[in-house]
Amino acid sequence: MDCFYAAVECRDDPSVAGKPVGVGGSSGRSVLTTCNYEARKFGCRSAMPVYKAKQLCPHLIIKPVRFTAYRAESEKIRSVFKTYTEIIEPLSLDEAYLDVSHRSDFAWKIAREIRKKIFDETQLTASAGVSCNKMLAKIASDWKKPNGQFAILPEDIEEFMNELPVKKIYGVGPKSVSRLRSLGYETCGQLQEVPLNELHRHFGPTWGTELYKLCRGQDDRPVEASRIRKSMSTETTFADDLTTLEACIDELPELLDELKADLEKQKAGTSVSKLFLKLKFSDFKTTTKECGGKEIITKTYIALLEEAFERNPNPVRLLGVGVRFEDLSRLDERQLELFSH
Repeated sequence: MDCFYAAVECRDDPSVAGKPVGVGGSSGRSVLTTCNYEARKFGCRSAMPVYKAKQLCPHLIIKPVRFTAYRAESEKIRSVFKTYTEIIEPLSLDEAYLDVSHRSDFAWKIAREIRKKIFDETQLTASAGVSCNKMLAKIASDWKKPNGQFAILPEDIEEFMNELPVKKIYGVGPKSVSRLRSLGYETCGQLQEVPLNELHRHFGPTWGTELYKLCRGQDDRPVEASRIRKSMSTETTFADDLTTLEACIDELPELLDELKADLEKQKAGTSVSKLFLKLKFSDFKTTTKECGGKEIITKTYIALLEEAFERNPNPVRLLGVGVRFEDLSRLDERQLELFSH
């Protein structure tokens, strides 16, 4: 989806359509969840502090986050997907991979129809990437934004990858980009010239082999319709720093109630195995504390909070709570091992 949250806000409030709009907290200490293309022309972007976005774009309109509205639209979009395939791997509320390789009609035509149906039902625009694997489809989806689509055909992969910046490769983050650049590799074409054993020497056998394949446009990951969620969390950034442990404890009940509500909504056979708490301090350093547990118990989170709070003398600007889910496949392996002795 194109600037999904901001697009929903502009649709629901026509008075801001065509104006720079961001979604986030109203406090200057908050960050933008997203912003529309009018705001991006001024340099605004997601995860940018609101105060900085306002400096770049003084007339930026900030809309509060409304996850209930975004989830409702996301459900409508997923319903459109399901009329074409059941092999859907959601990445977030506004993005998903669809495997349509079992269909007889062209993927390009399917993507075009899906985008039209989404607009007809929601008045929101979507962009699509079409290709023979997930990495290339993801790259292609950004090529004609907003409200467009782009295809990377098998016969075009070699030429397309040659000039592609290495930062576009799946799994290559800022640290990997810096490392690759320090070695003189800016494009996938340059990386393709590096022998496999040389990549192993610099990046280890596993990641080196992955880079060798990915820079050639090879990606064997399937679209996983039943991908297991590993965690769930909720957090808040405060308008004013919390300077005491007691002030932090006072904020816990509301966050835990929200976490419980989210868990209740998204029951999918997952079993909680760990509880965790996250603090970000005024110096922007973050710490996380977790423990084993299957139920959201306030006193357990208070204990986590007490230990995390002591790790940094600065006030707290963000507090988050969450759970991690049991990996059922690993659980089966442990049970098998237990009963085999």
